[in-house]
Amino acid sequence: MNDFLFYLELGCTHVLDFNAYDHILFLIVLVVSYSFKQWKNMLWLVSLFTLGHTISLALSAYRIVNVNADLVEFLIPLTIFLTALKNLFSGTSSNANSKVLLFFSFCFGWIHGLGFSNYFKMLMSGLDSKLVPLIEFSLGIEVAQVIIVIGIVTVYHLCSAFFKVAKRDWILVMSAVVIGITIPMLIERYDGFIRQLL
Repeated sequence: MNDFLFYLELGCTHVLDFNAYDHILFLIVLVVSYSFKQWKNMLWLVSLFTLGHTISLALSAYRIVNVNADLVEFLIPLTIFLTALKNLFSGTSSNANSKVLLFFSFCFGWIHGLGFSNYFKMLMSGLDSKLVPLIEFSLGIEVAQVIIVIGIVTVYHLCSAFFKVAKRDWILVMSAVVIGITIPMLIERYDGFIRQLL
């Protein structure tokens, strides 16, 4: 039971760590166009992200895939930037059934998982069985993501109810703010990315 709680908490703090806020930024742009009525669709998106994240961690933990940290550190803000950019161009027409968003969620979850894979591989190195801790860690990620998504949608509903913020304005402003935060991250990590390509 203690091990379960340890890995569950580790998964939660991995997402809820405000010092590593890239995960939160991605969730914001992923679900910014959603409402509580679309909760099933949001759950699909969050779960696909977790699935992608889990697969990349499993491949790393079992030493099937080795990743270059500089490459992944650049790709993570790029996934955020591209998702936010999609929101700017699609506006309120973004909907939870979008196959593009489902694809983004799964693939970008895979990339984000690679960003944590080196630490996770080190954490798993002394264990005979890696599968159970991996599942427990992934449950923690899922729980934390659901908490964040509920928070994002709640903030929108409060802004809509009290300040009459239109959905289109909410999507555009939030996506633009995330782009503004992400661009310096891309610039900062660009040199390391280019070095790996050359």
